[in-house]
Amino acid sequence: MKALSELIARHKAGDAVGIPSVCSAHPLVIEAALREAQAQGQSILIEATSNQVNQSGGYTGMNPARFREYVGGIAASAGVPVGTAMLGGDHLGPNTWRGEPAAVAMEHAAVMVEAYVVAGFRKIHLDCSMSCAGDPATLGDEIVAARAAQLCRAAERGRQASGGEAPVYVIGTEVPAPGGAAEELGHLRVTTPAAVSVTLEAHRRAFAAQGLEKAWSRVIAMVVQPGVEFDNEKVVDYRPEQARQLSLRIEREPGLVYEAHSTDYQTPGALKALVRDHFAILKVGPGATFALREGLWALVGIERELGIAPEAPLTAVVLSAMRHDPRYWRDWYTRKPTLEYELQFSLSDRIRYYWSVPQVREASAALLANLARQPIPPALLSQYLPGQYAAARSGALGADPRSLLLDVIRRALRPYALACGAGATPGVAG
Repeated sequence: MKALSELIARHKAGDAVGIPSVCSAHPLVIEAALREAQAQGQSILIEATSNQVNQSGGYTGMNPARFREYVGGIAASAGVPVGTAMLGGDHLGPNTWRGEPAAVAMEHAAVMVEAYVVAGFRKIHLDCSMSCAGDPATLGDEIVAARAAQLCRAAERGRQASGGEAPVYVIGTEVPAPGGAAEELGHLRVTTPAAVSVTLEAHRRAFAAQGLEKAWSRVIAMVVQPGVEFDNEKVVDYRPEQARQLSLRIEREPGLVYEAHSTDYQTPGALKALVRDHFAILKVGPGATFALREGLWALVGIERELGIAPEAPLTAVVLSAMRHDPRYWRDWYTRKPTLEYELQFSLSDRIRYYWSVPQVREASAALLANLARQPIPPALLSQYLPGQYAAARSGALGADPRSLLLDVIRRALRPYALACGAGATPGVAG
């Protein structure tokens, strides 16, 4: 993780640079992220979350070693240098096993974290902020920090077994929920400078108690709440004036920046302000797959207008899969009168859990193949994908369905690259 550490050092020296972090397992999202990073002359973090990828396979069916091969294969097929992508593990902790007693959940989490590091992931977010069975509803900093140190020890053990660069770590106790808020958002409380101090000191003590002083020197970022979030229907935009004292607080910590979670759907100006204010790692997940869904739904519309749609178009196949297995959305979408709308268009984008379902994957491939058999009429391209129409007319973009879809996703990710500073990461060819 030398490149990431060097970027953090540049930021701490006063250069307003950062790095986008894309949390997705969808192959087109990963390819689009890699292509956009290459075009901007940047590195990018590709991160897997603990529920996506773990020792039991997660909802993608991949363990960490398989996910590394998967990303490498996508990069090779796209002709993107493998060094463009740095691999990270996001929300690595007991989240997947939080229904178990803490001791049991933490044993599983330790196995997972070690597997991530052995597989070559070198940016590790230690997230023990969630309660397990028997825990109080809210955990204090001391408990969270002690558990994070326990997982750091597992990560260091994995590094000793596998060799290579030492991992870098992200910590924090005020961690936004993965994938956006499940409840309707009210007023967000920005993390206070005092809370930052308490969290840092708790983690310093916990790492020292475990003999992890060397690992502590590789803690590069902290997750806090800058006043940024989204739920099913709305986005809470970044307000720099509300986070001013929080931003100033991190300037006192050598080698440490903030990692901004839930930045999906923020405006380009807000993303740029976040990086300026020391949120140098910008994470995006549902926002990228929301763009993927928008592009696919537009292609379904074109397919329908051409009169070549199958009896069960992709939209119907996806909704059927979601209704058949509601576990990934039933706690998020609770209003029956608008359920059909939320299943498709919610900003929480719970559809992302279903792209790997075999019949959905097959229907997606069939859609692209169906539209590739004949040129898409310019009028329909203009109607359903006007941004891509303009690019295709200028010759900057191919008008085949796959190229169109990749461009939709890249446009959603571009504000992150620009906010972080195009060409911000040394050693990456444009």
